Amino acid sequence: MILRRLVFLFGVAAAVALFLRAFAFEGIYVATASMEPTLPVGAHLFLDKVTYRWRAPRRGEIIVFKAPVAPHREMIKRVIAVGGDTVEIRDKKVFLKEEALEEPYVQYTRSQERLRGDNLGPLTVPAEHLFVLGDNRDDSDDSSVWRDPETNAPVYFLPISLVRGKSRGFY
Repeated sequence: MILRRLVFLFGVAAAVALFLRAFAFEGIYVATASMEPTLPVGAHLFLDKVTYRWRAPRRGEIIVFKAPVAPHREMIKRVIAVGGDTVEIRDKKVFLKEEALEEPYVQYTRSQERLRGDNLGPLTVPAEHLFVLGDNRDDSDDSSVWRDPETNAPVYFLPISLVRGKSRGFY
């Protein structure tokens, strides 16, 4: 009798945990240095899958998404611009609507080198798309450098439909 009750309670707990993981929250692990210093390699965070059911991602938020150039791969980046925004990068400095962004969270590991993506645009973000960058700008696979694997054409924008959720953690 007690064993049957324990098995039932364990089954209910497992079902609730699976439901929450599928539709509400999921643990994630930061595997690359692209978001340093904000999110160090090895950081454990939660993926909030609920927030974006009610609203679109906003500028400055850190999101997890399926990469538009490699759909089997998930990435974590910061939203820099949303649909309708004009974004430009000049000598590593980001301009949004022709105003230089204040980005105290950004790190440049190769600030003296000229890299692909250091100068870009101006570009207007299409509706239902985002422009995303890693905080470690010189070591990030993001909107500034993505290329279509078949055509090698630039892929500057992330469709909102590929966003899995909002990163929640201590940053």
